[in-house]
Amino acid sequence: MLTKGLSYSSPMQVKPDWNLIYPLSEFYEQSGLSLPSVARVEGLDMPAPYRSLLVHDRDMTPTLENAYGRGIRLRVLQYQVRDNVVSRQVALIAEGRDKPVAFGAIKIDLENFPQRARRLVLELKQPLGTILRTQGVAHISRPNAFVQVESDALINGALQLSGSHRLFGRRNVILDSEERILAQVVEILPPSNGSFTSGERL
Repeated sequence: MLTKGLSYSSPMQVKPDWNLIYPLSEFYEQSGLSLPSVARVEGLDMPAPYRSLLVHDRDMTPTLENAYGRGIRLRVLQYQVRDNVVSRQVALIAEGRDKPVAFGAIKIDLENFPQRARRLVLELKQPLGTILRTQGVAHISRPNAFVQVESDALINGALQLSGSHRLFGRRNVILDSEERILAQVVEILPPSNGSFTSGERL
C-alpha cells in the first residue's frame, strides 16, 4: 500500500484517498457527468471471485490472461496526450470473446519509459501490462484502494451491460525501480457468475 508522505519523482501526483476512481473521474468531469456511487472495500472483505483477481500486487493484464486462459487485447474508448502524459479510458478484451473482461482508465507518464516502450504506448494497440512485460521494464504495482462501484450508463456502455450492477475494482499505482510513477490506473471488473475460484478459468 502507498504510504502517506511519500514523494515521487514524477509530474503526476498520487490522488488523495477520497478520489477512489481516479483517473476515471477525470473523464466524468470532462464529460460533465456525475460520478457513480463508489465505496472503499477492504481487501479481506472483497467477495469471491473478485478477491483473487484484484487483491494482489500483480499487473492486471497477466492476471486476466491467467484467469481466462487466453491473451488480452486493448480497446481504447477515449484518450488524450498532454505534457507527456497519456490519459486513456479503456476496455480489456479476452481473445476470442466480444464482451470486455475489465474496464477502467489510466494515466501514463511517458517521461519514465524507455523510448521503445514509449512508442508502443502511443500506438494504443497493447495493454500497458503487455508492454511492460515484453519490453522488460522493471516495475512494481502498489494497489492503494479496493472499491465497490454501482454501474451507470458510462460503465454499462463500456462493459456492454444493461441495468444496475454492483461491481468491484481497484485503484493502482505502477512505479519503476526508482519508485517514479509510470502509471496510475483504476480497474473495474464486470459481473461474475460466481463460478471462478483460484486456479480455475472463468
